[in-house]
Amino acid sequence: MTNDSDDNLSEDEIAALHEVELGVEWLHRAHGHLVQFHHATGHAMDHLADAEPLLRASGHDALADRLRTELLPQGVLDDTWSYGVLEAFQSGCLSEVVSFESETRDSIADGARHVAERQQEREWKGRVEE
Repeated sequence: MTNDSDDNLSEDEIAALHEVELGVEWLHRAHGHLVQFHHATGHAMDHLADAEPLLRASGHDALADRLRTELLPQGVLDDTWSYGVLEAFQSGCLSEVVSFESETRDSIADGARHVAERQQEREWKGRVEE
């Protein structure tokens, strides 16, 4: 999508839009890391759950009981399980910043995305013609 109104934006507006877009992109990266954390935590807990009957079978009932009653049911952050951390991030910080980014683009650049990159593209392509 090209947007001729990009030419009417000040350098500060372009820079601000770019910084907001980069902030959103980094939050999407953080989201990916939280998904990875959620999956890794789940796999770890599955292995611990698999250890419980093995501990019992080898005569370590006290350890198996502790695993079942203390460790497996606990959350990763206080009493919150990893999916709860992920959901809180998705519905809180990530959602709010994505909405802010959209509002900012609408307000400053008629909704145009990647204004700074589009400007750079035009400049670099223009150099070819020189």
